[in-house]
Amino acid sequence: MRQYSHHNGFTLLEVMVAMAILAIALVAVFRSQAQSISIANEARLATTASLLAQSKMAEIESMGVEGTYGDFGEDFSNYRWEISTSDTELKYLTKVELIITWEKGNFARERRVVLYKYAKENE
Repeated sequence: MRQYSHHNGFTLLEVMVAMAILAIALVAVFRSQAQSISIANEARLATTASLLAQSKMAEIESMGVEGTYGDFGEDFSNYRWEISTSDTELKYLTKVELIITWEKGNFARERRVVLYKYAKENE
Protein backbone atom coordinates (compact mmCIF):
# COMPACT_ATOMS: atom_id res chain seq x y z
CA MET A 1 0.00 0.00 0.00
CA ARG A 2 1.30 3.43 -0.95
CA GLN A 3 1.11 6.46 1.19
CA TYR A 4 0.93 9.91 -0.33
CA SER A 5 2.49 12.79 1.49
CA HIS A 6 0.42 15.94 1.79
CA HIS A 7 2.35 19.15 1.20
CA ASN A 8 0.96 22.43 2.42
CA GLY A 9 1.50 25.29 -0.01
CA PHE A 10 0.79 26.48 -3.54
CA THR A 11 2.10 25.26 -6.84
CA LEU A 12 4.01 27.58 -9.13
CA LEU A 13 1.07 27.68 -11.54
CA GLU A 14 -1.34 28.81 -8.80
CA VAL A 15 1.03 31.58 -7.74
CA MET A 16 1.45 32.78 -11.34
CA VAL A 17 -2.32 32.85 -11.92
CA ALA A 18 -2.84 34.81 -8.70
CA MET A 19 -0.12 37.31 -9.69
CA ALA A 20 -1.70 37.79 -13.14
CA ILE A 21 -5.11 38.50 -11.60
CA LEU A 22 -3.53 40.93 -9.13
CA ALA A 23 -1.64 42.71 -11.93
CA ILE A 24 -4.81 43.14 -14.00
CA ALA A 25 -6.70 44.52 -10.99
CA LEU A 26 -3.89 46.97 -10.12
CA VAL A 27 -3.72 48.28 -13.70
CA ALA A 28 -7.46 48.99 -13.59
CA VAL A 29 -7.14 50.77 -10.24
CA PHE A 30 -4.21 52.91 -11.40
CA ARG A 31 -6.01 53.85 -14.63
CA SER A 32 -9.05 54.87 -12.65
CA GLN A 33 -6.90 56.94 -10.29
CA ALA A 34 -5.18 58.74 -13.18
CA GLN A 35 -8.52 59.50 -14.81
CA SER A 36 -9.92 60.85 -11.56
CA ILE A 37 -6.91 63.17 -11.12
CA SER A 38 -7.38 64.44 -14.68
CA ILE A 39 -11.09 65.10 -14.12
CA ALA A 40 -10.38 66.89 -10.83
CA ASN A 41 -7.79 69.11 -12.53
CA GLU A 42 -10.23 69.97 -15.34
CA ALA A 43 -12.90 70.83 -12.77
CA ARG A 44 -10.45 73.07 -10.91
CA LEU A 45 -9.62 74.98 -14.10
CA ALA A 46 -13.31 75.36 -15.01
CA THR A 47 -14.17 76.55 -11.51
CA THR A 48 -11.38 79.13 -11.64
CA ALA A 49 -12.70 80.34 -15.01
CA SER A 50 -16.23 80.64 -13.61
CA LEU A 51 -15.02 82.63 -10.60
CA LEU A 52 -12.95 84.93 -12.83
CA ALA A 53 -16.00 85.44 -15.07
CA GLN A 54 -18.12 86.29 -12.04
CA SER A 55 -15.50 88.78 -10.87
CA LYS A 56 -15.27 90.41 -14.30
CA MET A 57 -19.06 90.64 -14.59
CA ALA A 58 -19.27 92.32 -11.18
CA GLU A 59 -16.63 94.78 -12.38
CA ILE A 60 -18.65 95.46 -15.55
CA GLU A 61 -21.84 96.02 -13.55
CA SER A 62 -20.20 98.48 -11.18
CA MET A 63 -17.84 100.38 -13.48
CA GLY A 64 -19.12 99.67 -16.97
CA VAL A 65 -17.40 98.05 -19.91
CA GLU A 66 -13.76 99.08 -20.15
CA GLY A 67 -11.89 97.50 -23.04
CA THR A 68 -12.83 94.56 -25.18
CA TYR A 69 -10.18 92.02 -24.18
CA GLY A 70 -7.43 91.41 -21.64
CA ASP A 71 -6.00 89.01 -19.10
CA PHE A 72 -6.21 88.54 -15.34
CA GLY A 73 -2.62 89.40 -14.45
CA GLU A 74 0.23 87.22 -13.24
CA ASP A 75 -1.84 85.15 -10.82
CA PHE A 76 -4.03 83.79 -13.63
CA SER A 77 -1.71 84.25 -16.59
CA ASN A 78 -3.22 81.45 -18.69
CA TYR A 79 -6.74 82.95 -18.56
CA ARG A 80 -7.92 85.60 -21.02
CA TRP A 81 -11.20 87.52 -21.32
CA GLU A 82 -13.04 89.09 -24.21
CA ILE A 83 -16.17 91.23 -24.09
CA SER A 84 -18.65 91.99 -26.83
CA THR A 85 -21.67 94.25 -26.47
CA SER A 86 -24.74 94.46 -28.62
CA ASP A 87 -28.07 96.22 -28.57
CA THR A 88 -31.27 94.37 -27.83
CA GLU A 89 -34.84 94.90 -28.93
CA LEU A 90 -35.45 96.83 -25.73
CA LYS A 91 -34.27 100.42 -25.87
CA TYR A 92 -32.49 100.61 -22.51
CA LEU A 93 -31.04 97.10 -22.39
CA THR A 94 -27.58 96.13 -23.66
CA LYS A 95 -26.36 92.57 -24.05
CA VAL A 96 -22.84 92.03 -22.70
CA GLU A 97 -21.19 88.71 -23.54
CA LEU A 98 -18.03 87.73 -21.67
CA ILE A 99 -15.83 84.89 -22.92
CA ILE A 100 -13.16 83.46 -20.63
CA THR A 101 -10.59 81.27 -22.42
CA TRP A 102 -7.74 79.15 -21.09
CA GLU A 103 -5.48 76.48 -22.48
CA LYS A 104 -4.92 73.00 -21.15
CA GLY A 105 -2.27 71.17 -23.10
CA ASN A 106 -2.99 71.60 -26.79
CA PHE A 107 -6.67 72.37 -26.29
CA ALA A 108 -8.31 75.73 -25.64
CA ARG A 109 -11.32 75.81 -23.33
CA GLU A 110 -13.83 78.60 -22.81
CA ARG A 111 -16.69 79.78 -20.63
CA ARG A 112 -19.34 82.17 -21.94
CA VAL A 113 -21.40 84.40 -19.69
CA VAL A 114 -24.12 86.77 -20.85
CA LEU A 115 -25.24 89.83 -18.90
CA TYR A 116 -28.09 92.14 -19.82
CA LYS A 117 -27.20 95.59 -18.54
CA TYR A 118 -29.53 98.51 -18.07
CA ALA A 119 -28.20 101.45 -20.06
CA LYS A 120 -29.46 104.93 -19.26
CA GLU A 121 -30.49 107.11 -22.16
CA ASN A 122 -27.54 109.51 -21.74
CA GLU A 123 -24.83 106.80 -21.67
